[in-house]
Amino acid sequence: MKTGVFGLFIFATFLIVNAVYAQSPNQTIRGRVVDTDSKSAIPFANITIDDSNPLIGVTSDIDGNFKIENVAVGRITLAVSSLGYERVTVPNILLISGKETVLNIEMKESFQQLDQVEIRAYKRGESTNEMAISSTKQLSIEESKRHAGAISDPARLVSSFAGIINEGSGNNDIIVRGNNPRFIQWRLEDIEIPNPNHFAIEGLTGGPINALNSQMLANSEFYSGAFASQYGNALSGIFDMKLRKGNDEKQEYSFSLGVLGLDFTAEGPISKKNKSSYLINYRYSTLSLLDDIGLVDFGGVPRYQDLSFKFYFPTEKAGIFTLFGLGGASKIGFVTTDEEDEEIILEDGSQHSQLAVTGLKHFIPLGSNTYLKSIVSYGFNGSKLIEKRPYEEEILKEFYNAGLNNQTSRVLSTLHHKINSKHNFQVGLMYAHSNFDFENTYFSIPENQYLKGQENKGAADFSEGYFSWKWRISELLTAVNGVHVSKSSLNDKVYLEPRLALKYQLDETQNINAAFGLHSKMASLPNHYALVYQPNGNYAMPNKHLELMQASHYVLGYENLLNSNLFLKVEAYYQHLYNIPVEDKVGSLYSLINQDDYFVDKAMVNEGEGKNTGLEVTLERYFSNQYYFLLTTSLYDSKYKAKDGDWKNSRYNGNYVGNFLFGKEFTVGRKNANDKTIGINSRVTLLGGRRYTSIDLEESIKQEKQVENEGQYLGNKANDVFYLNIAVSYRVNKQKLSHELKLDIQNLTNNNTTIDYFYNNVKKEIDEIPQLSMFPVMSYTVHF
Repeated sequence: MKTGVFGLFIFATFLIVNAVYAQSPNQTIRGRVVDTDSKSAIPFANITIDDSNPLIGVTSDIDGNFKIENVAVGRITLAVSSLGYERVTVPNILLISGKETVLNIEMKESFQQLDQVEIRAYKRGESTNEMAISSTKQLSIEESKRHAGAISDPARLVSSFAGIINEGSGNNDIIVRGNNPRFIQWRLEDIEIPNPNHFAIEGLTGGPINALNSQMLANSEFYSGAFASQYGNALSGIFDMKLRKGNDEKQEYSFSLGVLGLDFTAEGPISKKNKSSYLINYRYSTLSLLDDIGLVDFGGVPRYQDLSFKFYFPTEKAGIFTLFGLGGASKIGFVTTDEEDEEIILEDGSQHSQLAVTGLKHFIPLGSNTYLKSIVSYGFNGSKLIEKRPYEEEILKEFYNAGLNNQTSRVLSTLHHKINSKHNFQVGLMYAHSNFDFENTYFSIPENQYLKGQENKGAADFSEGYFSWKWRISELLTAVNGVHVSKSSLNDKVYLEPRLALKYQLDETQNINAAFGLHSKMASLPNHYALVYQPNGNYAMPNKHLELMQASHYVLGYENLLNSNLFLKVEAYYQHLYNIPVEDKVGSLYSLINQDDYFVDKAMVNEGEGKNTGLEVTLERYFSNQYYFLLTTSLYDSKYKAKDGDWKNSRYNGNYVGNFLFGKEFTVGRKNANDKTIGINSRVTLLGGRRYTSIDLEESIKQEKQVENEGQYLGNKANDVFYLNIAVSYRVNKQKLSHELKLDIQNLTNNNTTIDYFYNNVKKEIDEIPQLSMFPVMSYTVHF
C-alpha cells in the first residue's frame, strides 16, 4: 500500500508540473576562461557554440568572464580559442531550463606563443592537474548524472574506471589495482579528509553510502598510481573531490523525493556586487520503504542525514576566501529473532556513525603568473556499536559496547609559479595533528560483571612537503619531476619520495607516457596504539613506533584518439610494496596488506612485502549522436609476503574485472524543441571474487567469537560476482523549470553470489555474506 501511494504521489506531481508551462525553453551558459597553470584570467577569448547556425558566440571580458544567453536547452559543445593558447573543446554540455550552466574553462599556453594553435584531436576527460600525466581520470559532472547504479554516489561512479573495483557487497570500499582499500586517500577541496561514507568505521575506507552528494561536485580527479608529488600519505590511489561554486547571479533550487528520502539544494548570490555565492545541500534518508516491501533486507532499517556546503567570498585585493564543509550522521538497528518464533529476540543491536569536515581556503594571486593557496581544516569521524542479548528472565541486556572517535586538524599552503610556457613550479607544506580514543566493554557471564577490553587513546603529528617542476622540453615531450617528503612524530625517520613522469606525443592523436614514484603511508592510529596481550599477563603497546608503509610504482601507458569520439587507453603497471607491518611471529601469515577490521591486536614489525602487476584497457565512445559506451578491462595479480617468507594471494586478488556501460537518449515531443528526453543507461560488471579464510566452527562456538583456520589463511577464493544495473529517466524542460523522473536499479537480475562468510554467535553457525541484492531507487527531481 505504501508503495502505491508513494508512486501515485510522484506521478501526480509530475503531471501537474508538466502542464504548467508551454513555451519553448532556453537557458544561459556562462563562466570564466583561465590559464591552466597560473589560474589567471584570459581576456578576449572567443567562445562559440559548435554547429550553431547562424554561429552563436561571445568574447570573454577583461576578467575572463563570458555569458551566452537564450540558448535552446539540450546538449551543446563549446569551442574556445585565444591567441597563444591551444584550442579547447568542451563537449556535451547539458542545458536544462531549471538551472544555469556555469563553467570554469582552463586553457594551456601554446609552446611557441606565436599563434593560436589548432588542436583538431581533443581527448576528453583529461586531468586538469598540470602536474599529472599518467594513471589519472577526470570525473565530470556530466558522467555523474548518467551512470547506472551510481545513485549520486562518487565512489560508485569511479568504480567503472579501469583498475578500480567495488566488489558488490553494497559497501563503498575502493580497491585500486589489487591494493587494500585502506591505502586510498580521500580529499575535498585540495586537502585530505576522513572517510566520507555513512555507516563507516575508523580505519576503513568504505560505507554503504557516501555522505557527499555527487550533485555538489565540480569536475574531480581520481589517481590510480604513480601520482604527482603534491600527494602523499597514500599507497594505492587519490580521490580528489572538488565542490562546485554556487550561482553568483541568481537564486536556484532543486528538490528530490524518492524511496531513499528527500534531497534539497539551494544556491545563489550572497552579494551580486562582489560575486560572492553560497551552495548548500541537505539529505535525509530512510530505507524503511524498501525494507517494508521486502525488496532489500538490511537486517535493520538504515537511516542517515547529511549536510554539505560551500561559501565563496572574492575580495578586491585580499584574494578569494572559501568556506566549505561536510557533515553526516547515520544509524542502523538490527534485530535477530528465533526462526520458529519471531517474538523471541536473540539479539538486538545498533551501529551509529558521525562525520564532520570543515575548512577555510584562501587563494591569492601574487602577480600574473604566481598564486598562493592556503587551507586550514578540521575533520572528525566516530562510530559506536551496541549489542544486546536476552539474559535473566529473557530481559535484553547490553553485552557489548564499543566506541571509536578520531579527529584531525590540518593546515596546507602551496605556492604555484609559472615562469613561461615551458616551465612551471609548485612547492607546498602540509601539517596534520590527529588524536583518537577507543573503548570497548563486554559483559562476562561467568563473572556476572562488565569487563573492559581495549581502552586506549593516542595522538600523532604528520608533516609533509613537496616540490614539483613541469618542463615542456619540446612540443612533443613533457617531463614532470618532483619529490615528496614525509615525517611522522611516532618515529624519527624522514621519507624522501622522488617522482618522475614523461609524456611523448607521437602525433596529434597518439602519445606514450611513463611514470615512477615512491610513496608512503602511515598506518591508522588504532593500529599504532593497539594494546597487545603479553605472556606475563600484562598489556603492551609494541606497534607505537612502526615506520611508514612504502611502495614504488611503475607505469607505462599508451593513448590513442581513434576518431573524434572514440578513445583508447592502455596502461601496464608494477607496484612493489615494502616496509609493510606483519605479525612478529615466526611462520605467521598475517600482514596489514590484508587488514579488514578495526585494528590489529598483534605485535608487528615492518618486514612485509607486496607486489601488484596488471594491465588495463579502456575503450570509450564519447557521448555523441545521443549515445555513448565505456568498456574497461583489468587483468591483475596481487601477492604479499609475511613472516613465513612465501609469496601468496592477497585478500583483494580477484585477478580480473570488466565493465561495460552503455547509454542512449531519445528526444520526444515537439520537433527540435529538446524539451522532453528519455534516457536509458546500463552497466554490466563481472569481477573475480576476493580471497577469504575458512572458519573453525567448533573453536568459534567454544570461544564465542569468530575463529579462523590460521593454517588456511586466505586459502579460499569466493565466487565471481556479476551484476547488471539499469537506469531509466524522463526529463522535461519548461520555462525556468525542469523536472526528472528516474528509476535506477542495481543488480537487476538479483544475483546473490556469496562473497564472504562470518560466524553468527547468536545462532552458533557460519552464515554467508551475499552480494547486494536487487536495489531499486525511484526518484523525482525538480530544478527551479
